[in-house]
Amino acid sequence: MNGQVKPYVPPVTLTLKILIGLNVGIWLLGQVILEGYIGVPFTRYFALYPGKVLIEGHVWQLVTYMFLHTMAVSHILFNMLMLWFIGSELEQRWGPKFFLFYYFSTGIGAAVIYCVGVGIHASISGFNQGLVVPVLGASGAIFGLLLAYGILFGERIIHFMMIFPMKAKVFVLVLGAVEAVSILSSGVAGGDVANLAHLGGLLSGFLTLNGYTVWQRYLWSRKAKKRGRNLRLIVNNEPKDQKKEGPKYWH
Repeated sequence: MNGQVKPYVPPVTLTLKILIGLNVGIWLLGQVILEGYIGVPFTRYFALYPGKVLIEGHVWQLVTYMFLHTMAVSHILFNMLMLWFIGSELEQRWGPKFFLFYYFSTGIGAAVIYCVGVGIHASISGFNQGLVVPVLGASGAIFGLLLAYGILFGERIIHFMMIFPMKAKVFVLVLGAVEAVSILSSGVAGGDVANLAHLGGLLSGFLTLNGYTVWQRYLWSRKAKKRGRNLRLIVNNEPKDQKKEGPKYWH
């Protein structure tokens, strides 16, 4: 209309509807209503407590923490918008099965890296606060999605802090640097943001993509070897005038 360019709005796929619906539903019903108004200790059982994971074996928290958020609406709103805008293109590129595999791999990987990092830091420094402070939110998985976006769509221009235009691959590097500097300045478990979990999401994404690539090459190599073993070379050694019709061939 009048030469105006309409802004691109990515589609909300069925997979994203389910993920976003689960996040919003658990936050609203479990945290806002059950915990906020009735007093059910929802966060205590399902948020990520590194000490409970490492010492008491509460391994389910490595998954459940991804569906919990703080009471601030901005927290869940920002994460769900990022999941929608970034996840939509990645799912269209990969398909729903690998998208879900990657999403949960990076979210769980971020939690594992955070717990291990906090545990090592606590054992060395004696500072145990990080073991008992809960971590919640889908940010670890979101950072994993950001890494994949920077790799697959690295030349696209996005705006850092809504102002500075830069390529997606550069944006991911800047994010990683910011998280690393934040860890150095505030500590492994310091501050109100789990920077180590964010960095863990980036690292988990890198390991997941590279591990999947190596696995696919291995499967392809095995299939190629099997096909090679089943080949037969047919050669006709009869004199030229006695050769039967039909070409030499590989089978």
